[in-house]
Amino acid sequence: MKSVAAAICMCLAGSTSAFKPTSSQSKSVVPLMMSDSPVDAENPVFKDLEGSRDYRGGKFEFDPMGLSKTYSPWVPWFRECELRHGRTAMLAVVGFIATDFIRIPGDMYSFEAIPKTIDIHDALLKNGPMYQLLLWIGLWDILITGPSVAALDEGREPGDFGWLFFAPKDPKALSEKRESELLNGRLAMVALGGIATQSVISGHGFPYV
Repeated sequence: MKSVAAAICMCLAGSTSAFKPTSSQSKSVVPLMMSDSPVDAENPVFKDLEGSRDYRGGKFEFDPMGLSKTYSPWVPWFRECELRHGRTAMLAVVGFIATDFIRIPGDMYSFEAIPKTIDIHDALLKNGPMYQLLLWIGLWDILITGPSVAALDEGREPGDFGWLFFAPKDPKALSEKRESELLNGRLAMVALGGIATQSVISGHGFPYV
């Protein structure tokens, strides 16, 4: 009994350490940061990376898996993918909503043939141009995306295809536009998932209720 009592006392004594204040010398790294001041000062990736601000204009450094450190040479590729998906999602959101109201000419695209936007993909796989779209997108990736990604090692900015016809001339204004593109793209990626899910659940088009 004495040995059992001693073991219990040792366990209780050890458990009290959970309630002790942390040492001032202890060091923690928080990969998710949403505040007005940096939390992870050791991660230089976010220092010059656009898109490290939240909707309030404060810092937002989201990297819960620490990929920017583990795969630091791949950070430009990660940003390239984020921009690509964000741009695609912004176009998709507009297209998803627009096709509830208007359609391009052709019987196969009419509201009589396909009443709901959510059904367009499967319907046009059978009788429409979906395979042609896949072909053209594949050619784009082979001829444009591939060389562009390879150029990241030569100093090309992720997502930069040289289409700056309407871009601001002021570097600060251009940086703000890039920040807006990232924030809008992130929102669109989330919104597109919500639109598709709500379309299936409700069975209705816009506003999907």
